[in-house]
Amino acid sequence: MTPLPLPAAGPAMLLRALFKGARAAQPSSAITSRYLLERLDAGQLARYNALLGFAADALPVSFYYLPAQRAHMATMLEDVFPFRLVGMIHVANDIRELRQADRALPMELATQVVIEPAAANGARYCELLTTGSQSGQGVFECRSRYLAVRGKRRADGGPQPGDHATQEAGQPAGEWSLAADAGRRYASVSGDWNPIHLWRWSARLLGMKQPIIHGMHTVAKACALLEQREGRRLTAISARFKAPIPLGAKAELRLIEPAGGYQVWAAGKLAVEGCPG
Repeated sequence: MTPLPLPAAGPAMLLRALFKGARAAQPSSAITSRYLLERLDAGQLARYNALLGFAADALPVSFYYLPAQRAHMATMLEDVFPFRLVGMIHVANDIRELRQADRALPMELATQVVIEPAAANGARYCELLTTGSQSGQGVFECRSRYLAVRGKRRADGGPQPGDHATQEAGQPAGEWSLAADAGRRYASVSGDWNPIHLWRWSARLLGMKQPIIHGMHTVAKACALLEQREGRRLTAISARFKAPIPLGAKAELRLIEPAGGYQVWAAGKLAVEGCPG
């Protein structure tokens, strides 16, 4: 399969995502795509580093998510992908660098979609694995898991994963505040203009009480703080998204020892947890 040019993130992609319909979904591992990125955008990388607290000349492992997300979106916008994109929830992400990218070379992005069978409560999940490669050698892998169809809620309103986590269990490692325009600032760098992250009115149009920050903004902030604390460049980071963080909130990074994991808390709730590498 000859790779297609990687579509740009922007209004056209957003409109297609907002109006894409759904069709019957069957478990399948046959949805694949291949896209070609001309090169990493040096200007975008510089803005990303400045916004999120990385060194000016850095290539953070979390930055690979930006081209991977474009490949994910382009793949999910294909007719063969059965779910509506509006309402899908990003529940987990894992990024691993295989070797550091050459910033001047083209990069091929190969994506495979796995649609999981329906859970007992009717929920449907899908997973997208994108591998970036240059000159036939792997550069990174990005695995994203989404809740595509919500299942029925427990009638007893029972506890959810993470409900019993305690903030006191971790060691404080840094904090940051989210301004009212934090979602728009990250969108201008990442190209992710999902309305739930931008303004109160746009979030409400999609059923949210208030706008929330992008999950991968939180991961990148945690990645930058962990690198500063440990004095080394991370080559992998995982994340499980437990609760949204509203704009205007303060987020706190905590280290979980001896396992070596991290957590991000906001408004008294565990929002993100994962492991650096």
